[in-house]
Amino acid sequence: MKPIHYLPLALVGAALASPLAAQAPARTVIHAGQLLAEPGKPVRGASTIIVEGGKILSIADGYQPADPGATLIDLKDKYVLPGLIDSHVHLTSDAGGIAGQLEEVTLSPAAQAFNAEANGMKTLRAGFTTVRNLGDGDGATLALRDAIAAGKVRGPRIVDAGNSISGSAGHMDGSLGYRDELRPFFAGAGNTCNGADDCRRAVRLQIGRGADVIKFASTGGVNSRIGAGLGKQMFDDEAQAIVDTAHLFGKKVAVHAHGADGIRLAIDAGADSIEHGTILDEATIAAWAKSKTYYVPTLSTVNGYKERLAANPDAYEPDVLAKIQWRISITGKSLEQLVPRGVRIAFGTDAGVSKHGRNGDEFGLMVQHGMKPVEALKAATVNAADLLGLSDQIGTIAPGKSADIIAVASDPVADVRVLKKVDFVMARGAVVD
Repeated sequence: MKPIHYLPLALVGAALASPLAAQAPARTVIHAGQLLAEPGKPVRGASTIIVEGGKILSIADGYQPADPGATLIDLKDKYVLPGLIDSHVHLTSDAGGIAGQLEEVTLSPAAQAFNAEANGMKTLRAGFTTVRNLGDGDGATLALRDAIAAGKVRGPRIVDAGNSISGSAGHMDGSLGYRDELRPFFAGAGNTCNGADDCRRAVRLQIGRGADVIKFASTGGVNSRIGAGLGKQMFDDEAQAIVDTAHLFGKKVAVHAHGADGIRLAIDAGADSIEHGTILDEATIAAWAKSKTYYVPTLSTVNGYKERLAANPDAYEPDVLAKIQWRISITGKSLEQLVPRGVRIAFGTDAGVSKHGRNGDEFGLMVQHGMKPVEALKAATVNAADLLGLSDQIGTIAPGKSADIIAVASDPVADVRVLKKVDFVMARGAVVD
């Protein structure tokens, strides 16, 4: 008879640190002290989760014995919950300001791909087993997504937007801030558009590259190297053309929007999520509350800005610095207004502006600005899975779903800050060292 392979938590990482760790064992049995299988619903006590083939096979009350040959993982002193989801990351870098601009012209796509892989692992080890990557011009994260799915490398599940879209001179125009003779080179990515027909072309280009989701900017951006403000920078017919084309192909749409006019434009066009959503008025709040559009707050951006400026007061150009100082002062105010109105919230950090691997910092900011801990946790599991269109695979621990499972030392509903330090991560049935 084959023996049961018993692994206390302290030994799991060492046992699975080899390059073959991405291959899940045939059957794994997890003994969970407390099981929060679906955030927002009551916690279960002692439970046994059986994982096989990268999926959850069953859940039972109490500590059930493991079959011979199975791997047994002891989490009896932990709170076990679904793998977390970050709906807004940029994996290729977390340099910012002038340093980030320099990276754009010095790092090859291959170097960016290695950065993305390293940042993906930081994110995975932090308990985020799925991310939505909202912007990468060179295709590094598209390739990383496919390599992870094929088991060639390790990392979080990636839902990727390809290259983000905007009007010319808008937030996603890569030529901003460069000398005139260099701008045609940076503008050659095909992601900027002028007029509805051209915006349809830009969407089809990203879909043809393999994008899972479409992202566009309806307003200016804090980090845009242009002093053009943060209001609406796209015409109604252009935004509508982007949303309609994406939906025609079955792709959801995420919209970078700061100004209230650009937020309302995106909501009226039928966008699936608004990223940042910094400036609001009553008409916009009322329209948002009636819609099914998610809000992704990205509060963690302020951490990245503060840390870079503390290290180097000249980290940003003057036009950008003024917008950053304003963003720091206003961050969180929109969440405080939207939560009481019932707007749906999905977790997203904008990691890349903030540091990768510290995604859990967002939870504390969400609670600070009006969310209950359990609602913040739902935003990073149930809600984010719905936003990504993956509720049948992730977001809860249930039979048939992907075995994306994490564990923390104490009850995250009592103190959400415990999610800043995740003690155990399983992604698609494989334990992450």
